[in-house]
Amino acid sequence: MRRFAYLSALLLMCLGLASCSSSKSVSAPAKKSSASSSVSSKSSTGGLKVGAVTTGQASYYSDKLHGNTTANGEKYDKRAMTCAHKTYPFGTMLKVTNTTNGKSVTLRVNDRGPFKAGRIVDVSGAAAEKLDMKTAGVVNVKVEIVKLP
Repeated sequence: MRRFAYLSALLLMCLGLASCSSSKSVSAPAKKSSASSSVSSKSSTGGLKVGAVTTGQASYYSDKLHGNTTANGEKYDKRAMTCAHKTYPFGTMLKVTNTTNGKSVTLRVNDRGPFKAGRIVDVSGAAAEKLDMKTAGVVNVKVEIVKLP
């Protein structure tokens, strides 16, 4: 019985100390990328707003990924007008413009990525064709939020 009382007291002390600890986590400083923002992308409520513009590089999904599940649970369709963005909510509509040739497309965010420094969006195969970027693989783009979900 004494052992049970001792272990119970020890457990309560540990739980008490654990509740005093801070829940803040420390993260490494963000890496700088060549992507830039030319318009404020935050509203007074802390959310994104229509019209926010960023510039950087775009790449496109390999055809080998056709049929794989995206981060929002959909199957990737290389013929669909979709894209991946690291942070924008799923369903956000983006106007992506190839700054080299001026061609643009409107895409729906349904995945996360890209995860290479300087790249701000990964586009589907169909979007890459319309942007005339399949040969180059990676192009400079301007990305504008057209509609939020």
